Amino acid sequence: MIRLDLKRDTPIYEQIVEQVKFHVVKGNIKPGMAIPSVRKLALELNITPGTVAKAYQELERQGIVETIRGKGVYIAGESDRKPDLAKVEAAKKSLEPGLLELKVMGFSEDEVTEVIRELYGKLC
Repeated sequence: MIRLDLKRDTPIYEQIVEQVKFHVVKGNIKPGMAIPSVRKLALELNITPGTVAKAYQELERQGIVETIRGKGVYIAGESDRKPDLAKVEAAKKSLEPGLLELKVMGFSEDEVTEVIRELYGKLC
């Protein structure tokens, strides 16, 4: 389920977070489903348990997973997810250069909206 790219500059724990979120968005893992334990995933990926634990803590902070003591880590329901306002602002900021480029090329607001819909559709 999770593949690491050790050549990327992105820290390993962030790659785990990204990929779990991607699989949730794609519907590959659904609310209520268990994900591998820290120890099991660390063994599968050949990394330290601390790295996996850090990823799981971040996923829990974002409301993507929930830990049930003695049972494991589960994908949270959509209603449990908390918007991270700083990440929303960072995402907006990262979109600005691309939107500016489309505007300079003469794209209308409707055309830009269609591009965004197309990209969003690839996620779902």
